[in-house]
Amino acid sequence: MTKKTVRQAFYRRFLCFGQQFKGSAVEKVRLKLWHLRGQSLLEFALVLPILLLLFFGIIEFGIIFSDNLIISQAAREGARVGVVGGSDEEIINTVEHIAGTLDRNRLQIAISPPEGERVRGDSLKVEVRYSVLIMTPFMAEIIPNPYPLGAAVTMRVE
Repeated sequence: MTKKTVRQAFYRRFLCFGQQFKGSAVEKVRLKLWHLRGQSLLEFALVLPILLLLFFGIIEFGIIFSDNLIISQAAREGARVGVVGGSDEEIINTVEHIAGTLDRNRLQIAISPPEGERVRGDSLKVEVRYSVLIMTPFMAEIIPNPYPLGAAVTMRVE
């Protein structure tokens, strides 16, 4: 096959050109783009891991941030129940109710001082700790798994 016939076969098969476009500017642009296909595939293969890391990092950050907001609100509500005369059991129930979407097995609640030692005017501290499991395997290599979160609220007993 001559160079000319190879070129014609190439145009007919891959570029869908008829004989009328032979030697035109469109033909030259398509030919250049066809040669760049391998380069763009290689660039995509190099950038894809970075994009995936960024994408899954954003997702994991969102999960951690959401869980942190939940435990902060749960500690705040638990402290409020405690300072208006609630028992330790009521504080724990309130915290568990507010943190309803979280796994209760990984939720730790500390109350100080205990129920019998609270005096009006003293401070009550409710501390909530939670461990967030990292879902993405390669993100677990970057940040600790499980990721520890904590929130503590101190209010004056009324």
